[in-house]
Amino acid sequence: MANYQEIRASYDKNTITVYQAYNKIIATKALKNNRFESPFSFTRMTWIKPSYLWLMERSNWGTKSNQDYILGIKIKRIKWEKALEMGVLTDPDTKVYKSGMEWEQKFKEAKVHIQWDPERNIRGNKLEHRSIQVGISRCLIHEFNEEWIQEIVDFTPLTKKINELRKKGKYTEAKRLLPKERIYKLPSSLEDKIGIR
Repeated sequence: MANYQEIRASYDKNTITVYQAYNKIIATKALKNNRFESPFSFTRMTWIKPSYLWLMERSNWGTKSNQDYILGIKIKRIKWEKALEMGVLTDPDTKVYKSGMEWEQKFKEAKVHIQWDPERNIRGNKLEHRSIQVGISRCLIHEFNEEWIQEIVDFTPLTKKINELRKKGKYTEAKRLLPKERIYKLPSSLEDKIGIR
């Protein structure tokens, strides 16, 4: 039985793929240079999500304004786990924090925010379990851009293809094209710290 909260992702020995949606200018520069450049904002938090379907819900399958390019960003697993280690939940989970005051203090100082949101299926319906999204603060964004990223992949054509199948009600065919995601295990101490259960 799946945990209520757990990380599911596409990953290999060295990297994990996280997803983001951008406009054409930011996305094409990122794809060309394998890193982000202006007008990408280096002065605010950027959120990365290992669940493809969660981003599809967020970007309405790449049809929302300024979210029409879907990027898969392969980042080093060692950096991903470093981010999780630094992370503080956006919610004062009583199983993680002794008190609301402890959480509030940690959250104020956090360089990484961790949020759990209902996972979605290919029809856009909420599922019982939750998926992680990770907010990288502006003090870490340059490091994220220069040191964490291994490769940036354009998922826009695949997203359009899957969405066309969805619109035709061909959900079985559409599901076959989804990125393959599996449970990403962490040391139990880190799982406890970020609320995996």
